[in-house]
Amino acid sequence: MRRADRGAVPHADGPRRDRAGQAEAFDAIGDRYDEAFPHKEGQIAAGAWLAASLGPGARVLDLGCGTGLPTARQLADAGLRVTGVDLSAGMLALARENVAGATFLQADIADLIEGGPLAAASFDGVAAFFSLLMLPRPEIPYALGAIRDLLKPAGLMALSMVEADVDDVAIPFLGNTIRVSGYLRDELHHVVADAGFDVIKEDSYAYAPASTDVPPEEQIFLYCRRA
Repeated sequence: MRRADRGAVPHADGPRRDRAGQAEAFDAIGDRYDEAFPHKEGQIAAGAWLAASLGPGARVLDLGCGTGLPTARQLADAGLRVTGVDLSAGMLALARENVAGATFLQADIADLIEGGPLAAASFDGVAAFFSLLMLPRPEIPYALGAIRDLLKPAGLMALSMVEADVDDVAIPFLGNTIRVSGYLRDELHHVVADAGFDVIKEDSYAYAPASTDVPPEEQIFLYCRRA
């Protein structure tokens, strides 16, 4: 998730947050993000798992929804009730155009804890595709805890990260600078399990984006259930 606030923001239940420049970068990137990542087989497969496992009418959160493509549209087309959350106002404007049947909310994942805009245990499933990598590592367990709290008992989470042993590192990205974090896959499994999830299965994809401004990456997809 990305926050438009400039500078550090205190978080009563976790480490201090610093989102300076993150939302602005994605506001500027806009639909060039989808142009740089035209093939999203892993994301589509994980979204299809959520849709098939939950069925029409289930309530699903698309966390870090971006432009709404492909996930919010895929889930909405499958008959699920979709709420998309992102911090970038520019991305949300595109999402509202791309997925008329979904609800979209501008928020930071750290604001989705108890007492935030979404009720606890109100979602059957969560898709968190490449959103948690926008957080410093100390915040990721808190974010996973917030996701767990938003899920109903035995609710499902489809999570993707880029495999990398980095913490809050600035990188060039589509003409802008963003900060990213990641884990090697074994450590990612431990972090997810410690947050209260059972990993049902894992998929991984070697991915070369269409843009030469973005390096090749190894994408990890974890299919999880709230323990």
